[in-house]
Formats: sequence, C-alpha cells, structure tokens
Amino acid sequence: MASLIESGWQYLVTHFSDFQLACIGSFLLHESVFFLSGLPFICLERAGFLSQYKIQTKNNTPAAQGKCITRLLLYHFCVNLPLMIASYPVFRAMGMRSSFPLPSWKEVSAQIFFYFIIEDFVFYWGHRILHSKWLYKNVHSVHHEYATPFGLTSEYAHPAEILFLGFATIIGPALTGPHLITLWLWMVLRVLETVEAHCGYHFPWSLSNFLPLYGGSDFHDYHHRLLYTKSGNYSSTFVYMDWIFGTDKGYRRLKTLKENGDVKQK
Repeated sequence: MASLIESGWQYLVTHFSDFQLACIGSFLLHESVFFLSGLPFICLERAGFLSQYKIQTKNNTPAAQGKCITRLLLYHFCVNLPLMIASYPVFRAMGMRSSFPLPSWKEVSAQIFFYFIIEDFVFYWGHRILHSKWLYKNVHSVHHEYATPFGLTSEYAHPAEILFLGFATIIGPALTGPHLITLWLWMVLRVLETVEAHCGYHFPWSLSNFLPLYGGSDFHDYHHRLLYTKSGNYSSTFVYMDWIFGTDKGYRRLKTLKENGDVKQK
C-alpha cells in the first residue's frame, strides 16, 4: 500500500508543479469528493429510497436543490478557488511541501488529530457568533435557507461566512506546515464529515452510533430545524464544546423524549 501511494505521488510531483498540485489539485480533489459524496443524497430524497432513515419527513423541491447546486458552483469558482490561490504563499511560508519523503502515518495521524481539535474549538465560537442577531440576519441566514438540509447544503453559505468559518479549517494546517498529502487527507475527511452532518439521514451505520462525542447528521439537523435564537448545537465534528457550554441542552432533552416515545418525527 505504501509503495502504491509513493508511486502515485511520484507521478504527481514529476508531472505537475508544487503550485499546480497545491491549488488546482486541491480544488479538483475538493470538488470531486464534495459532489460525489453529496449528490447521492439528492437522488435518495427525490426517489424516496431509505426514507425510513430520513430525519425529517419534509423534502426539498427540485428547484431548491437546483438553486443550491448553481450557487455552490458560483461560490466554489469565484470564492474557494481564488482563496486557495491567494493562500498558497502563506502555506509555503509556513512550511507546506509536496516533495519526498512522504510523512509517516504517525506524523499524519497526529496532525489530523490536532486539526480536528483546533477546528472544533474555532468553529464552535465562530458559528456561535454567527448566530448573533445582526450576523445571522445579514450573513448566516443564507446557510439556514434550508431548514431541511441535504448533503450539498453543507457548503451553501454567504461568501463572508465561507471566509469566516473557512479559517477554522485552515488554521491547523497553517500552524503546522504539513506535507500536501496530509492537507489533502484532512480536506477529504472534513468534506465527508460536513456532508454527512447535513445529509438529512441517520442510518444504523452512521458514525455517531459508534464514535462517542461525534455529532453527525441527527445532531446538526436539529440545529437547522429551530429558530436561530434557540438552536444550539454549534459544534463542527465533535460535540464536546456544546456539552461544556451547555448549548446542546434542548437537543438532549428532545432526544430523551424521542427515546421515551413522547415525540413524533416532523
């Protein structure tokens, strides 16, 4: 497996420049993972497959789904791609590289673990601030246009929010100056996590059923269903920040009622 990864990486660094890999390569990888993981949930919703696992009974219209995809393509090409290009010198200055030798799995694992911890902390406070009255009305309300989220709505947001909360995702790598392969792995994991959190389905095999403190779709779907002043559940991947600061009490209370059979699905 290691030799296969090294052979593939050798091909990339031989045929493409560091700038091409870090900017264009990262963008293409992001788009591929994001849309390939998010589009199936639109198909599920339209076809009605696995509806027994859908968190809300309400469905989005094809027009609403189409609007989301169109806006996403606009934001990705006009905000995300320019941001990746503009941030390249910063990451290079912080020590990011694409050359050999590749980092060990211990190094990669330690850095990814650090990224999740710091991203959770920064995202929680940034997200909570976005739920203040003025910022919610003028910025964050765009993301909450979809009270019934589906996978692709995870990145449907005001351009200012993309920059604001995007900082939480890149601050870890910016501090450590990782190898590009580590940055790519972090990006893939982060995209898959946020798509799953917005997918609108809670399956028996959902990660939140097996991994303690992992939020997942049920946790974040609650956040989208409520008014901004009462939502809570501001965490990104893991839920310990909401637990520490008591911003998940409403969700925990509702979950207890559901387990006791006192609340029906809406």
